[in-house]
Amino acid sequence: MAVSSSSSSSSFSICFKSTRFHSVRSTSSPWRLFPVTTSFSPRSLLLSQRRSLLSSFNSRSRLSPLCARDSRAEVTGRSWEDSVLKSETPVLVEFYTSWCGPCRMVHRIIDEIAGDYAGKLKSYVLNADSDLLVAEEYEIKAVPVVLLFKNGEKRESIMGTMPKEFYISAIERVLNS
Repeated sequence: MAVSSSSSSSSFSICFKSTRFHSVRSTSSPWRLFPVTTSFSPRSLLLSQRRSLLSSFNSRSRLSPLCARDSRAEVTGRSWEDSVLKSETPVLVEFYTSWCGPCRMVHRIIDEIAGDYAGKLKSYVLNADSDLLVAEEYEIKAVPVVLLFKNGEKRESIMGTMPKEFYISAIERVLNS
């Protein structure tokens, strides 16, 4: 569910996913490039419903960050062969670095997708700064990069920040191949 209100100077969006919370100021954030699309409209709510929604927003103790790095397993150079190359299930690997802002944006998108494809697709993250040998082997020159593997072979690679639909179509191509 997304709630947005606008004033003459700026726009503010609040995105809720289960009990998780994330807020974005759209005038100063790259998130404005990928707006949250949903059939929910705050104008369709009655005044009492709006107040209820705002009161639940104000009780931040029930809300937590939208995404945490520990939601998916981290693969390393030592576990690469067993986790990725010898996997019978298709594998998605997100190459990131801790200092990379766009990597955080991609991570949120991939986290949602990983939940949708649980059981059909294994999802891992790899810190390109920590595991240079793996990054060099797959010619990772910049991050974020998402690689998709099937039967130990690299099938798809996605460089940079892309919309969620772009990642989903690549995953579907790998699953259907």
